[in-house]
Amino acid sequence: MANKNGKPSRKLVASAAVLLKNTTWKCGRVERLIVDYLRKRAQRFGKFQTPVRDMLNYFRVKGKKRNVFLDAIRRLEKRRIIKIEIPH
Repeated sequence: MANKNGKPSRKLVASAAVLLKNTTWKCGRVERLIVDYLRKRAQRFGKFQTPVRDMLNYFRVKGKKRNVFLDAIRRLEKRRIIKIEIPH
């Protein structure tokens, strides 16, 4: 999901993440943090959709850490642990 300049597209930041499976098997540290955040949010508030922008603000990631965070979200989506819903 990168544009022709090599920068990550803004669609991922504007999208919402939905937790599909509550598993962190073979996940890295960042992936575990994301899954735990989505699980706790679903338990506390009953909201299964969480905007990626809210997660970026919650974890206070900037610069290179932001790219690592977005890559972790893409890996979780590839493993079908979360689903990214892009708004129309």
